[in-house]
Amino acid sequence: MISKIPLDEWVEFVVDKLEVNLGVLFQFISTCIEGTVNALSFVFHGVPVLMLIGLVSILAFYLGRWSFAVFSGLGLLLIYNLGFWSHTMDTLALVLTSALISIIIGIPIGVWCAQSDKFRNVATPLLDFMQTMPAFVYLIPAVTFFGLGVVPGVIASVIFAVPPTIRLTNLGIRQVAEDLVEAADAFGSTPSQKLFKLQFPLALPSIMAGMNQTIMLSLSMVVIASMIGAQGIGADVYRAVTQIKTGQGFEAGLSIVVLAILLDRMTQYILKRKRSV
Repeated sequence: MISKIPLDEWVEFVVDKLEVNLGVLFQFISTCIEGTVNALSFVFHGVPVLMLIGLVSILAFYLGRWSFAVFSGLGLLLIYNLGFWSHTMDTLALVLTSALISIIIGIPIGVWCAQSDKFRNVATPLLDFMQTMPAFVYLIPAVTFFGLGVVPGVIASVIFAVPPTIRLTNLGIRQVAEDLVEAADAFGSTPSQKLFKLQFPLALPSIMAGMNQTIMLSLSMVVIASMIGAQGIGADVYRAVTQIKTGQGFEAGLSIVVLAILLDRMTQYILKRKRSV
């Protein structure tokens, strides 16, 4: 009989070593993430509810049309009426922080993948691993390194949500017509000029689509993140599940649906405006 490979022991050994040797770095990351989430939450809570609803509706009208503006206003009023406004703002701060970190990390890595076949061949299986590993597994090392609270929830969300930005950034740059790239080379463009003045603008629709998927995946993690102390609507859903409160769970879930539709449609309308420019 073949003995079991001690993979679990190896993983725990690596995690322990990282925790001991990189504790200061993890504390710095934790402080930055928590500060960003708290700052966004402070802004969202600081604006009067009706004023914020009005601003979002105006933005929805500017990006889309009347129907989207009306849905935005009524949807946010429904969230306020159901009593989930405060938790929705907490969730929005968590989602935007996760999406922002994912985009900051994902776009440069996607550009690197597009410019290097060797790096892409290494990154692709890692991205496959990140997208197929159950999201609950990411909570274990996140809690180990960052403790309970909103920070491990953001970290787990970033790991789960960053692959689409990387993949679609890589895809968008690689799909730029070869003759345009050759023309840029013929005119003596430097690699940075070729990237920022040719490839990046033409790949922007694909990159925006990746950002949209990243935001949606970040939002899908709010319930899972609530299991390790992240506040927001996810905590209400998790509480309703554990206490078998169907009505409360439906209300909290409906608030998440409204927020998801708003974020999805806004990013899609921004993408359409970019394509029409």
